[in-house]
Amino acid sequence: MTTGAELLVDAFGRVQEAVHEVVSGLTVEQVHARLDPEANSIAWLLWHLTRVQDDHIAEAAGLDQVWLRDGFEERFGLPLDRRAIGYGHTSAEVAAVRVEDPKLLLDYHDSVHQQTVGYVGGLTDADFDRVVDRSWDPAVTLAVRLISVVGDTMMHVGQAQFISGVLDRRG
Repeated sequence: MTTGAELLVDAFGRVQEAVHEVVSGLTVEQVHARLDPEANSIAWLLWHLTRVQDDHIAEAAGLDQVWLRDGFEERFGLPLDRRAIGYGHTSAEVAAVRVEDPKLLLDYHDSVHQQTVGYVGGLTDADFDRVVDRSWDPAVTLAVRLISVVGDTMMHVGQAQFISGVLDRRG
């Protein structure tokens, strides 16, 4: 029988694989390309999905965010609030998410992935009923929060894949 923890490890592994596939072979210019002046770039989408995963998993697990703990905030050097995760970003803030080397996006994602699967891999099915956020009605359980993170990250990596495909077709 497959446990909830095993399903989550698999789901987050699929996100990681997709993130790597998106970045593979892209130039720095392509990673920052925006399909129109208000659109998100691949760099912003991958940074954002990783920041959300990092923020939400760290909070649920009672851990430090990889972004702050492992110095990624300094390595990225973004002109944003150090705790920003991208929610509600303006077009100018989206444009500010730039990297010199797309590998930095992968390094950050891989570090967050390691922390994520280390945490979710150790959960028991009984853990999923724990309330992690009482600011919603109904209160958010760990299961709901984790599925929300999986869904959000998969949507954003899919958007990045779409942009990559458009850029590839344009030549």
